[in-house]
Amino acid sequence: MRVVHVASEVFPFSRSGGLGDVLGALPAQQARLGAEVTVVSPWYADITQPVRELWRGPLTVPGTVALGDVRVGELVQDGVQFLFVGLGAFDRPGLYFPDDVWRFTQFGRAVLPALERVGVRPDVLHGHDWQAGLVVALARLAGVRAVFSVHNLQYQGRWNLIDGTGWTGLPDWVYTHEGLEFHGDVNLMKAGLVFASQVTTVSPTYAQEITTPEYGEGLEGLLIRLTHEGRLSGVLNGLDQARWDPRTDADITPFADPAGKAACGAALRAEYGLDEAPILATVSRLAEQKGMDLLIGALPELTRDWNVVVLGGGDPRLEAALREWDAHPRVAFAQGMNEPLAHRIYAGADAFAMPSRFEPCGLSQMIAMRYGTLPVVRETGGLVDTVPHEVGFRFGPASVQGLVDACAAARSTFDDRAEWTARAAEAMSLDFSWDGPTREYLGLYARVLSSPLRPLTGLAGA
Repeated sequence: MRVVHVASEVFPFSRSGGLGDVLGALPAQQARLGAEVTVVSPWYADITQPVRELWRGPLTVPGTVALGDVRVGELVQDGVQFLFVGLGAFDRPGLYFPDDVWRFTQFGRAVLPALERVGVRPDVLHGHDWQAGLVVALARLAGVRAVFSVHNLQYQGRWNLIDGTGWTGLPDWVYTHEGLEFHGDVNLMKAGLVFASQVTTVSPTYAQEITTPEYGEGLEGLLIRLTHEGRLSGVLNGLDQARWDPRTDADITPFADPAGKAACGAALRAEYGLDEAPILATVSRLAEQKGMDLLIGALPELTRDWNVVVLGGGDPRLEAALREWDAHPRVAFAQGMNEPLAHRIYAGADAFAMPSRFEPCGLSQMIAMRYGTLPVVRETGGLVDTVPHEVGFRFGPASVQGLVDACAAARSTFDDRAEWTARAAEAMSLDFSWDGPTREYLGLYARVLSSPLRPLTGLAGA
């Protein structure tokens, strides 16, 4: 089985969050289980690894503005072929910009011709998030079976319908309410949902949540239909347990059980001048989706019983608020993303806060539990699917008081050292490996390949 993944980022070449982590782990595990796997992503200017150029030249897609000079490079690692598509739109440093819909539309048009140029013919194409939605649509129209994964429905890749149709390479008949049209815009997330043979989300609970108005981002009607057609399911993300292993982690003093965390806790306290109160930490993108405004609002109460360590960047208003709190003797804020520091925080903290308003899957809570750090989470999405009641502390509605109450329950439990240690030991024993999810995906691909291509009913001209 030749599987081609298409994504905007892949660890360790490019990464801004969980999507990159998934594409850094899932393809390698699929290759270990016998699939032929190729991953296609943009050739960003920041990629420093030695990529071998396979092809360079003009690529054209009928009916669209010319792409100009395109490069295709290759790097093979862990049994996976990584292909990088180089376009002028990706020559600037960084991953994401305000003109991303235009940039990833160009990328989407280039993927299939680039694959053809280097002789890669997928049995199944697996697109990830809106940046790959156009590729899924073009693949389906070319007779290639496609799976589409929603990692975060909030980001959809929309732009004005009048301005956008000439850029996609898609026929005019797809720009209807049943196709890509969405409130007068072209919607690339919707392209993936409409044209894929199967759609997945990154946790079973999130697959249910997005069929409701609260989480459906305006697409809940389409997602309900996909559910009724048996085309929407949730496959829980795994975790790269070799990369996140407290027994072998080179960034910390390694440990194998909760008792071994003491040295890491002492080191984190020394690094930030914290007192002997337990440490509540978070490593997160600073955004309201992640509930970081709730965490900031709770700090007056939390600092009575906890030291609080925050690593992250994002919303300038949240960054500014945390910089002010950084002067508090029980608060430490490190702005930006720093992977070695993240390892030290996961290992040295006692508890980990994730008050997300929604969380498609989340990896931080899994990492925290690997390191015996107990999560305090809101009951949503993948947090429900991964944090057992007997391990972590969960709360319902997204509110400052809900977070404060859950942290108070955690603090009370912390004083019962036998109970806390038992929870930490249970957390460290949980299996978050990619083996189970990988087998689910391979089974899904097999079902897609054994089924006839789904007719594009309801699309005029299909």
